[in-house]
Amino acid sequence: MGVVLAFDGGADKPVASLDALVLLTAPDMALVNEFILEKAQSHVELIPELAGHLINSGGKRIRPMLTLAAARLCGYTGSHHLKLAMAVEFMHTATLLHDDVVDESDMRRGKQAARVIWGNQASVLVGDYLLGQAFKMMVETGSLDCLRILSQAACTIAEGEVLQLSVSQDTSTTEDSYLNVVGAKTAALFSAAAKVGGVIAGKPRNAQEALESFGRNLGIAFQLVDDALDYSGKQATLGKAVGDDFRERKITLPVVLSFRRGSTEERNFWKRTLELGEQTEDDLVYATKLMERHGAIADTIERARHYGAMACDALAIFPDNDWKSALLESVAFCISRAH
Repeated sequence: MGVVLAFDGGADKPVASLDALVLLTAPDMALVNEFILEKAQSHVELIPELAGHLINSGGKRIRPMLTLAAARLCGYTGSHHLKLAMAVEFMHTATLLHDDVVDESDMRRGKQAARVIWGNQASVLVGDYLLGQAFKMMVETGSLDCLRILSQAACTIAEGEVLQLSVSQDTSTTEDSYLNVVGAKTAALFSAAAKVGGVIAGKPRNAQEALESFGRNLGIAFQLVDDALDYSGKQATLGKAVGDDFRERKITLPVVLSFRRGSTEERNFWKRTLELGEQTEDDLVYATKLMERHGAIADTIERARHYGAMACDALAIFPDNDWKSALLESVAFCISRAH
């Protein structure tokens, strides 16, 4: 069990949602979902079976919605944004399959991870298949710029995975080092997903860079809130068990801050539980108490707000309309998950 931490924001405070973004993108997402189901098929039966397990597991699909919304915000009226959105979702799904193998995770979105059911080898190979389909969709748009942006994102994500291995279970990890991992592993795809919407719409460089900045900062904020939620009772409502990161010995920002601010005795606790992997039944509760004592959760959320504010500022160059409002609310939703 874990200790439930109260984040600031009362119960009577309106909570942002993705409803506006979901509603606006619904017609396009219906077509994207058809693409996804079609391109996940194969005469090799295991591929659609394993891919479908994760694809149909209830993810919010924020990343492809960002591509669709960014394109529409930029006035795009064609259909290539649908293929780009599908490519983004397949890249994300492939990353999840690979992540669960690397992290030896047993659960994903409240269900057994694919690797538990079909094994590590099948999970990695199906992830590779989905990446291949993603690149086929990029090529079909005929945009070399979009292909370049998403290809670079794929490389950056892989670099982030390797970088995370280098800091894994290392309590001496600095905040800057951790943010480098987040920027590569999580923010790179958010950034590319938003930017290609502007690229396919033919918008000038300043608009493309604004969308890139929006996506990058939203992605960092999103991950930091996830870090905080792992030590919150709210996590149980979001498809993950409280303390998964702790049990998997992941160094996240709340740990980095708690370690830096802790006493010698407290630092020895973190070294024992995360570096040596010697955990007892009560250690998660104590870890959460240390985070509360040193304000690590609150400060992680505050940092998320900072990146969220930068994401919102990036959209200032676009005219006010329903698409812009929905994207701004998606930032508020990201932060509100902590409440």
